[in-house]
Amino acid sequence: MTHANAGATPILLAFSGGLDTSFCVPWLAEKYGRPIVTLTVNTGGIDADAAQVLAERSQTLGAVAHHLVDARPAYFEQVLKYLIMGNVRRGNLYPLCVGAERVLQAQTVAQFARQLGTDVVAHGSTAAGNDQVRFEVALRTLAPELEILAPVRDQAFKRPEQLEYLQTRKLPVPPFGAAYSVNRGLWGVTIGGKETLVSETCIPDEAWVLTKDAFTHPQAPERHTIGFEAGVPSSLDGKPLDAVSLIEQVETIGAKFGVGRGIHLGDTIIGFKGRVAFEAPAAEVLLTAHRELEKLVLSARQARLKDTLASPYGDLVHEGQHLDPVCRDMEAFFVSTQQRVTGEVHVLFRPGVVFIEGTSSRYSLMKASKGAYGESAGEWTAAEAHGFSKMLALPGIFYTRAGRN
Repeated sequence: MTHANAGATPILLAFSGGLDTSFCVPWLAEKYGRPIVTLTVNTGGIDADAAQVLAERSQTLGAVAHHLVDARPAYFEQVLKYLIMGNVRRGNLYPLCVGAERVLQAQTVAQFARQLGTDVVAHGSTAAGNDQVRFEVALRTLAPELEILAPVRDQAFKRPEQLEYLQTRKLPVPPFGAAYSVNRGLWGVTIGGKETLVSETCIPDEAWVLTKDAFTHPQAPERHTIGFEAGVPSSLDGKPLDAVSLIEQVETIGAKFGVGRGIHLGDTIIGFKGRVAFEAPAAEVLLTAHRELEKLVLSARQARLKDTLASPYGDLVHEGQHLDPVCRDMEAFFVSTQQRVTGEVHVLFRPGVVFIEGTSSRYSLMKASKGAYGESAGEWTAAEAHGFSKMLALPGIFYTRAGRN
């Protein structure tokens, strides 16, 4: 192994501790003869024990220093808040579990590179995935002066080759080895393996991370209440919580019921169809609860127009274009629609199911009415209803009449 020149400017490696970035540490040191500094941007899923494991693994692999930045609050404020406000899902299913955090991670890497005084950064993305695009678009936008290295992509290293490289040098191999690629963040987990390379098969039970035992050891039903303030989740069972803590607690509750499991098949940034398994208990619960509260307080036109923006906004986030100023325009609209999205949502958890039992809000449009649907009019007389029905039918009447000529 070529030893790094301790006096040389370091290479800053975005480090997840998975196989690809674990391989990059010694390979970059050998190839370039420069010290490697690893940076893990915590956008969720890294507790104190996991942080210690990452630091030890980085050191064992040969990095001269390792840094951990807690970006969870920023991730919520810059990205997740708007995904909730927009009820954003890709393909009407996938809540952008992990890809949404790449721009923020790239932003943190660019800032840290400047602090470190280096002009070279590296990442472990492959040529066959979306992350290479998300990460590099953001880095080139924020710090065009940086040189970006992507050894796994640019040298076309396969997972078995990386494993052999580490094993030959008696360096640590991450859990799951070459079998599954697991990414975890505040908004959920994605899992890729041989089963997701085709459209016909599902990953095995043992490959799930958060919900592994949810159906083999089913839980008794539970009821919880989630509070929102201006569209932002703010309390759980009456206890005020910051958004990050609330998401993490809802994830724990939802995971034990197997809520939020799915396999998403959709279009990738790089052109072909892709498939990924995901577990997003908190996202599933909060998006479902938020949407139900919106139904109580938003006008029909507000809801319809907001829905037309959710898909393009999700596309921009998914494709690593979150820095485009049009996203700020969309976010401003989302925020405007959320002024009255304040209230509580009562949620029943059962195995595999999140069921909304009811909602309440001081801005309830149901309570504002003097009538009750299907029971009493309250706001109009029978004669007024007759006239309204006749006027509403006029376009159809005219069309039919014209066709008889």
